[in-house]
Amino acid sequence: MNAAHSSDPTKGGPSIHMTFAARLRAYFFAGVLVTAPIGITFFVAWTFIEVVDGWVMSLLPAAYRLDLPLPGAGLLLLVVILIAIGAFAAGVLGRLMVRAGENLLQRVPVVRNIYGALKQIIETILAQQSSAFRQVVLVEYPRRNMWAIAFITGVTEGEVQNLTESETINVFLPTTPNPTSGFLLFVPKEDLIVMDMTVEEGIKMVISGGIVTPPDRRAEEVRKMPLVTGGTDVPEVSKRRKVAPKAEKGSAPIRIEESEPPHPARTDREEA
Repeated sequence: MNAAHSSDPTKGGPSIHMTFAARLRAYFFAGVLVTAPIGITFFVAWTFIEVVDGWVMSLLPAAYRLDLPLPGAGLLLLVVILIAIGAFAAGVLGRLMVRAGENLLQRVPVVRNIYGALKQIIETILAQQSSAFRQVVLVEYPRRNMWAIAFITGVTEGEVQNLTESETINVFLPTTPNPTSGFLLFVPKEDLIVMDMTVEEGIKMVISGGIVTPPDRRAEEVRKMPLVTGGTDVPEVSKRRKVAPKAEKGSAPIRIEESEPPHPARTDREEA
């Protein structure tokens, strides 16, 4: 066997020389690695533009349709129309018309439920002061000593909070690779580990199944101090402790941002 093309396990791995076929294979995978993300992104964006263009142009009268091949003209027109509608709705006449339309929808039994739910979801996502999907957290799921990435959607209120003894947080636990589906969990605030990664980085990690891992931007001394300890021999009460001190340079206190004031104190329960 030719020594130039073989590997010696006793001397630290494969030889320096590569066969012509191995080089072609390496170049092929390198080309796929470079072109695949660009090609898929371009394909998705182009498909989206074509779908929006076709939908918007089909709504226009035939006399006003553009015959010139202008990709993105329909998308640009849709943006302009939405801006015009928003400007009209912000006026006095627009507010009156929107209010009258909502009152009309509230009288239809099935439509009012769908409209109310969709409006509340969209307002929550688009609200600038909302804390929905603004923080990435770690939660113990589906069992002890197993962790999953989740996103804070708000502070628990109403009957769910009044039935629980500790202050709980609304947490959305997405599934992989489709983050649009998942589970709504009500987790005690002290059981959440708030992460420094952005929501975009957390979503990328969920979609990729852990292949895309964002870097840890915390200070070097903070990285060496874990926030949780594992093992069945550790008492359950002391498994989740925040690491001190937090006044060190480069470290930030772990907290959950809240856009609303703290939940009011609940009345004392009857003792069992």
